[in-house]
Amino acid sequence: MLETAQRWARFKRDPRAAWAAYVALAVLLIALPFVTDWMLGRTWVRIVAFALLYIMLALGLNIVVGYAGLLDLGYVAFFAVGAYLYALLASPHFGLHLPFWLLMPLCAAIACIFGVLLGAPTLRLRGDYLAIVTLGFGEIIRIFLNNLNAPVNITNGPQGVNLIDPIRLGDFSLAQPHSIAGIAVPSVYNYYYLFLALALAVIFVSIRLENSRIGRAWVAIREDEVAAAAMGINTRNVKLLAFAMGASFGGISGGLFSGFQGFVSPESFTVIESIMILCMVVLGGMGHIPGVALGSVLLVVLPEALRYLGPLQQALFGRVLADPADLRLLVFGLALVLVMQLRPSGLWPSKIRRREFSAQGEEARHERESVYDAAR
Repeated sequence: MLETAQRWARFKRDPRAAWAAYVALAVLLIALPFVTDWMLGRTWVRIVAFALLYIMLALGLNIVVGYAGLLDLGYVAFFAVGAYLYALLASPHFGLHLPFWLLMPLCAAIACIFGVLLGAPTLRLRGDYLAIVTLGFGEIIRIFLNNLNAPVNITNGPQGVNLIDPIRLGDFSLAQPHSIAGIAVPSVYNYYYLFLALALAVIFVSIRLENSRIGRAWVAIREDEVAAAAMGINTRNVKLLAFAMGASFGGISGGLFSGFQGFVSPESFTVIESIMILCMVVLGGMGHIPGVALGSVLLVVLPEALRYLGPLQQALFGRVLADPADLRLLVFGLALVLVMQLRPSGLWPSKIRRREFSAQGEEARHERESVYDAAR
């Protein structure tokens, strides 16, 4: 065991091994849609593209929850703002068809403004009170989108907005198949590679933020806001910046979702979506970028994989004993409960979080032992 640990430590210190791992990961990500299409079918390539989209969403919420320690249950509102902004400005609804390169910064900027509007009134709130207010904010946005069709039709109400322009990069339309170097690239592959590039950009920005002075200020506020203020950190501005940065990532993801789907409606932005994105952050490991990415992939892929429970029952028992939809949610919820019981710090926590939970576990164990001793 000790020899294995020593080999792993030497491997991590070797820059050649690190570069080899990066190259292998790059090759895997480039070849992933082809392998997935060959093994599982074209539908799973679309699911993988959605997983990349949710990685961007979860990393935005990770800034608010994981770094700054602010519980946000209305994060889907920023997702909705970006999606509807793209849909309204790139569809026949208003007769506008703005280009993609202009819409993406606009989605990020407008969502950022909404993030500040949410953060400003909630600066003095913490814990459950902050969660309730943010939850209400997310529902207010959804209700507005559902009812802003009279007396002036702005959002088309519950019918949603359709015929949204597909994403175009100049003359290159992602909605059409292309041939590159003699290799046929279907349209869903185009979206996968765009989402992959933007997800890597979001990861890079998150890493830079985590290692910056602002990132350390967020962590200080998460650990003890009073102590952070006493050390000279402007907690108001730093918390507003966390809401703004997280919201901008959500706005970008919403715009990509709108261009990918070609249709948006208020039903896509319910509170369940906010809870699911929060589960991605908590399940993977709050404040840890690889863990958040892992949690996002698992919570997108696992529910889809559990859809095969119906055919599996048919093959094993000759008939379907339980409704696959209900059974899928039951198994999914059971898996979440088991993970939280066995790995409360997340599937891939950061070193700091791992030490915190181990220290809490030791403290709880000592408390239990003292109670048992007193009882004896």
